[in-house]
Amino acid sequence: MLKCIIVEDEKNAQSVLLHYIEKTSFINCIGVYESGLDIPQETLQTIDFMFLDMELPELNGLAFLKTLVNPPKVIITTAYPDFAIEAFEQAAVDYMVKPFSYARFLTAANRIRTATTNSEDSEYIFIYADKITHKLKRNDILYMKSELDYVAIVTDEEKILTLGSLSNWLQKLDTSTFIQIHRSYIINTNRLKKIKPNTVLIETTEIPIGSTYKSTIKKLFN
Repeated sequence: MLKCIIVEDEKNAQSVLLHYIEKTSFINCIGVYESGLDIPQETLQTIDFMFLDMELPELNGLAFLKTLVNPPKVIITTAYPDFAIEAFEQAAVDYMVKPFSYARFLTAANRIRTATTNSEDSEYIFIYADKITHKLKRNDILYMKSELDYVAIVTDEEKILTLGSLSNWLQKLDTSTFIQIHRSYIINTNRLKKIKPNTVLIETTEIPIGSTYKSTIKKLFN
């Protein structure tokens, strides 16, 4: 059974979520909080996921999520559709716009169950871009490049441009495999072919090494 909490300041919305959770055999709610600031740290470390409202007192849902070093999986709940892109950038598993039916709730719950219990999902990453959620194998990613307010995620087959920053992506990736070698580039070391004094070869693409990253690369590959 998956353990969750509800972070929601509206009593009616709390009741709806609790009712839906009671109807769902694989979810157990262990707490309801009106603000992210009320949640004990030990609770955040033990839950599988949270239902997180966007409109919260003191600190909105996504702002609270950004304060967490190792956030649990999240289903965003909100009356507004406008924050979907930012939510998926923060690795939300789903985004439910109120009012939502039990069928819609169950779809989100099953996505959480799949992401939590299926070990194969650790091989994949979800990328939201241009109103589409892309599911990519992590090892298919060659490199990521910063392009102004966007990050280009490059594979053998395609280039996906998504809002965000390299620093945010580094928090989501396995840093033993993905490393930053330049202020504008993160590479997948599994796809590394050659290391030169000032560049690396990722499959057939040559990528520059930033001067401040040379010592890090030397330590890693020596």
